[in-house]
Amino acid sequence: MPKKIRTICVTLALLIFIGCSILHAQKPPFYSDIQAFKKLDSAYLPPKNAILFVGSSSFTKWTDIGAYFPGYVIINRGFGGSSLTDVIQYAPQVIFPYNSKQIVIYCGENDLAGSDTVTAKMVLDRFVQLFNIIRSRLPKTPVAYVSMKPSPSRQHLKAKMEAGNKWIKRFLTTRKKTSFINVYPAVLQNNGKPKGEIFVADSLHMNAKGYAIWQKIIQPYLFK
Repeated sequence: MPKKIRTICVTLALLIFIGCSILHAQKPPFYSDIQAFKKLDSAYLPPKNAILFVGSSSFTKWTDIGAYFPGYVIINRGFGGSSLTDVIQYAPQVIFPYNSKQIVIYCGENDLAGSDTVTAKMVLDRFVQLFNIIRSRLPKTPVAYVSMKPSPSRQHLKAKMEAGNKWIKRFLTTRKKTSFINVYPAVLQNNGKPKGEIFVADSLHMNAKGYAIWQKIIQPYLFK
């Protein structure tokens, strides 16, 4: 192969490699999670009239959630590390396709943990935005919000979480077909600190004991 042609081929290969690298780098956050949901939905038709759990990693890691709620049809679309802004962005992919009979949301912790500039009021505003987006497309679907939990590793956010929970609860009382599911007190010891034994090693995510507590609190709010 002549040297000139070889140089052109090498240059083209390099440009293609750079272009692919740029495209890969430009993939939005949680791209892989959303694609995995799409692949799952294409392989297994999602059940109708299910209860949709959506939000951050406390739902993502609840991989056996169906076993905690026998008799209920559950779709879990939690994607780890997500904030309310991410759920807003991906609502067309993780909420609207399922025509669920109820939507249960757990999100807000990562909004506060992601930046010191995020306030409890901002979490409220983001939740209200998500709620209004859901209502605009699914006006009759009941919406439940599971309160932010007090994790040992996020005790510095305690005041913000409590304020955010309070304001979201207050907002939901002004809207029909809504529930505020308060798991916060049940995760605390008598001294006001989180129960360490219900968390895994990262002191952020819960183990089976923690989810057992959640199950008892959440189930009365679920629609058959």
